[in-house]
Amino acid sequence: MMLKKMNNMKNKLLIALSATVMLSTACHKTSTDTTTTNTVDFNALKQTVLVDFTNNVALASYQDLDIASQKLYNALVDLNTSSTDANLFAARSAWRNMRTVWEQCEGFLFGPVEDNDYDPNMDTWPTDYVQMDSLLNSSNALEVSDIQNATLSLRGYHPIEYIIFGNHGDRIASTITARQKKYMMSLATDLKNTCHALYVSWTEAPLNFAHEVSTAGGGSTKYAKKQEAYIAIVNAMIAICEEVGEGKMKEPFDAKDPSIVESPYSGNSVSDFKNNIIGLQNVYLGWYKTAGKGLNDLVKAKNIALDNKLQSQINTAINSFDNITIFYEDAIINQRTQVQQTMDALTALKNTLEGELKPFIIEHITD
Repeated sequence: MMLKKMNNMKNKLLIALSATVMLSTACHKTSTDTTTTNTVDFNALKQTVLVDFTNNVALASYQDLDIASQKLYNALVDLNTSSTDANLFAARSAWRNMRTVWEQCEGFLFGPVEDNDYDPNMDTWPTDYVQMDSLLNSSNALEVSDIQNATLSLRGYHPIEYIIFGNHGDRIASTITARQKKYMMSLATDLKNTCHALYVSWTEAPLNFAHEVSTAGGGSTKYAKKQEAYIAIVNAMIAICEEVGEGKMKEPFDAKDPSIVESPYSGNSVSDFKNNIIGLQNVYLGWYKTAGKGLNDLVKAKNIALDNKLQSQINTAINSFDNITIFYEDAIINQRTQVQQTMDALTALKNTLEGELKPFIIEHITD
């Protein structure tokens, strides 16, 4: 079974330019407008939103991911040096904290994260513990280079998860073997290097993807038009709804198969899913830790009803995860109604993003 992330989030930019819309002042009504609250400079806002997304969401999140990968590495060094319960607990906390940041980053999976395969190199599932045990029992040196050449499911977050959690936390620190430690440290080094490379791809030459996004339509070599960058952002929002609702959740739900759940060793899957949609919300609102202008500001300048609908659907989807109160591996059997309600909420959100937000972008951002 090929375990690479569902379709690797490969969403092509489909630029549909069927008409040229001349924008006047931001309060000008179109056929899709309802009512607006005040006058804004829509043209200036288009640029501000791109810059705030780049700085406040993407760069800030990837920087936190880089920092979190170092913290996880440090915690695993401590565990490798001394297999105490306290060090194991600290390693598990560091892993969960890093997952929170990463899963929110999945709200904007476009650019280097998919172009350079950083995503599948870090976060391919499902994993097979039999396959991992086979690798551990082999003569493989388990150096970082060996990890980088391994099957994707033997690399990244989830093999580390297996070593430090066992089956839903039954791993005992004193039982972690020397081979498991060697594998764990090579995995942690590879993961740390990947996260740093991802951050650098947004901040430094030769790629400096932050510059490409923030200068879309004004010198960017990647996005000749602002519209192209906005569609890439919206496509990523659509794709994460699809991946969570129709992939991560639905596939094990339909099969009633706990073995293909994303984070089965830690029982972290529901948190993973929820953080994916929180990441989408960060993109829509244009903030992660620092407030900024977001897509919502563009939408409410032209169509308050659509903004209200999107914000309501995003909140409904996020809050629905709280109704799943047991491990997802158990919920697909014992809380199927709650799981279905969440999948339905994600479908509704995806349909609005695809059927209303994306056309809004195409109509109102033509440059």
